[in-house]
Amino acid sequence: MPQHAQSTPVCRDCDGFATAAITTGARHQDGTRGTLRVTCPTCKGTGHATPAASFIRVGR
Repeated sequence: MPQHAQSTPVCRDCDGFATAAITTGARHQDGTRGTLRVTCPTCKGTGHATPAASFIRVGR
């Protein structure tokens, strides 16, 4: 019998790509580019939505 993976909802703000590397344009002494790692503020870098973050109460 096949086992199914747990279905965790993907973060709607980052679509599961929780961390991005952005180049600064500057180069280091060895020739590599300087990068900044930026994480999604909604899921805090996990890529998955928590139940509290995925449901927003609107209206009454």
